Amino acid sequence: MKLLTKEIRDKLPKIGETDGQGRDAVVVVKFFDPCGSWTWFATEGEPVLNDAGEEIDFTFFGLVDGFEAELGYWSLAELSSVKNRFGLGIERDMYFDPKPLSDIYAQIERR
Repeated sequence: MKLLTKEIRDKLPKIGETDGQGRDAVVVVKFFDPCGSWTWFATEGEPVLNDAGEEIDFTFFGLVDGFEAELGYWSLAELSSVKNRFGLGIERDMYFDPKPLSDIYAQIERR
């Protein structure tokens, strides 16, 4: 499964573009560990370029729900490198519909 498609890239605001929106920022894509409890909800993202202007990675910003829920940055390379105890990698929720970050926080708080 491709974690980051062109369609998702086109929908993600660049890093910093949702500053000030707080919990009204829209989560565009959700990634998850199929054998664990970690989930990543991206609200922003942009390519990482080398000195020659070539893309070498992609950085996301959003909510990471792991040991606790917190906002932060992560990279596509980091997600792609994860292999859990069954050898499975991180997956993208293909059925996820974009929604405000406040909806995600509400789901987390209900647990």
